[in-house]
Amino acid sequence: MSYLYIIIGAIFVNNFILAQFLGICPFLGVSKKTDSALGMGVAVIFVMGVASIITYAVNLLLIKWNVEYIQTIAFILVIAALVQLVEIVIKRFSPGLYNALGVYLPLITTNCAVLGVALDNIKQGFTFPEMLVYSLGIPIGFTLVLYIFSTIRERLDAADTPISFKGNPIALIVAALMALAFSGFAGLV
Repeated sequence: MSYLYIIIGAIFVNNFILAQFLGICPFLGVSKKTDSALGMGVAVIFVMGVASIITYAVNLLLIKWNVEYIQTIAFILVIAALVQLVEIVIKRFSPGLYNALGVYLPLITTNCAVLGVALDNIKQGFTFPEMLVYSLGIPIGFTLVLYIFSTIRERLDAADTPISFKGNPIALIVAALMALAFSGFAGLV
């Protein structure tokens, strides 16, 4: 039952975008089209999942060697290497998605949500299975929110929105309303 609490909490209650405000750059930048939002979501799921596994192992080595103070630097290096791998694969197998994601794909490296998951796993003291569930729940919640937001933005682009609200102003208002709606899940877990 604790795994269910972890995944529900990661997706809805402690959503990194709407509750912890991590990963806002790709959230606002890639959410104009649902295709690019889903592509970014899949890339983030892969990077967060693999980065969490590797950083969990790296952390065990850092503890063994008594050098925990380089934890953040080691985690950033792991994340940067993984993002480069994902970028090469996407460029090779899906040039359209690669072009749609543009500058936001390399920004996964500096996406604080990826580093936040790795550090959260250590801070929460998760066991390996709990870490896996959490590390998959967070990017699933990220992708869910990114997809919902992108569908709303696509509809708003077609809607008759006042000129002063077009673009980022209405996007920020929608993001605030989504954060408010997701705060209703707070008592769920």
